[in-house]
Amino acid sequence: MFCLTQAAEEYIESSEKQNEPLMTVLLFWCGLVVVCSVYVTIPLVSEFAASFETTTVQAAWTGTAFSLFYAVGCLFWGPLSDQYGRKQMMVFGCVGMTITTLLLGFSNHLISLIFLRSIQGAFAAAAAPITITYAVEMFPPQKRVTTIGFISSAFLMAGIIGQIYSSFLNQYAGWPSVFYSMSGLYLLTTLATLFFLPGGNRQPGKVNWDSILKKYRFVLTKRSLLCCYFIGLTLLLSFVGMYTALGSFVEDVFGLGERDILSIRAAGIIGMLIAPFTGKITTRFGMIRVLRAGLAFAAFGLALSGISSFLPFMVVMSVVFAAGIALTVPTLISLVGSLGGSERGTAVSVYVFILFIGASIGPMTAVTLLHTGSYILTFEVLACFLLISLVVSLFIQQDPERHR
Repeated sequence: MFCLTQAAEEYIESSEKQNEPLMTVLLFWCGLVVVCSVYVTIPLVSEFAASFETTTVQAAWTGTAFSLFYAVGCLFWGPLSDQYGRKQMMVFGCVGMTITTLLLGFSNHLISLIFLRSIQGAFAAAAAPITITYAVEMFPPQKRVTTIGFISSAFLMAGIIGQIYSSFLNQYAGWPSVFYSMSGLYLLTTLATLFFLPGGNRQPGKVNWDSILKKYRFVLTKRSLLCCYFIGLTLLLSFVGMYTALGSFVEDVFGLGERDILSIRAAGIIGMLIAPFTGKITTRFGMIRVLRAGLAFAAFGLALSGISSFLPFMVVMSVVFAAGIALTVPTLISLVGSLGGSERGTAVSVYVFILFIGASIGPMTAVTLLHTGSYILTFEVLACFLLISLVVSLFIQQDPERHR
């Protein structure tokens, strides 16, 4: 595979100038389709429970296992990409996802499904998070923020599109078709990454794991970074938890069918459109202020989504929630990178790890809360997590943007 990658690099390097718009589109696409796998099982939990004759709590492990292995993988693929190259690891991850996603469609037992989802999550960690580091290295400073904004928006939009995609295919062709079709998408992504992205830089020599562990210990002793990590934990916990509960909520309370539920999920994309503009917003108002505003909007929208008996109002509040999350995630990435200083790579790796630990806890938290029989309690508890994060943000010492 690495020989194929080297051949692709030689093909690209023969051109006079790298195609930055094409690179941006490909990085956006890679982030979108890979991170969609985090969310495709959210609408399928009840389907898995029925197919494998198990409980929804056990079926929710299909999402938890993926996110957990994704989170752990983020700690290892970054250092490996330092040695073997960013593009090489992205290609490796896409190949692994192509194979494991295809096998998922043939699963005939919940245990095998959870096992393969774990392996899929580990490979996804080699494909998606590295795109941000790749963008930092390959794009000039004046274009870097915009590119990262597009990648961040892809990660966020995947949270909605992944659910819509799996819901639609499951409705008309059954849940295995979700994985068969996504395997084809990953194959196309592998080929596009292989032949149309420049190779970038790599650092020869062995990975110094002792030095890496020292860097992790360093960033985990900074109070402001620890505050950011706590906030990151609650972001995807509340995001995944909210959309895990959303389908059952609108079906039971408003009596909606699958098509209407798809439309409500899709409405969240409207809120996601703010993500590419976060860079300009933080430049004007500062990262800390934007972070707090995003958390406040997300908590407000989530809290009101669960108590309304008026459907249009609930949909608007879900868009407000999505916009708050979309505003917070890229801002928090930038803030962690700034607070990390010379160890920003390690700081961001820990952040992504914590972020997807939250994603792994989200489905289980929502399903457990739903078993209380109260939708209001489910949404309000998830909103409380964001409010606690808003309080925690008060202990972040300074906005690095204002002290350059």
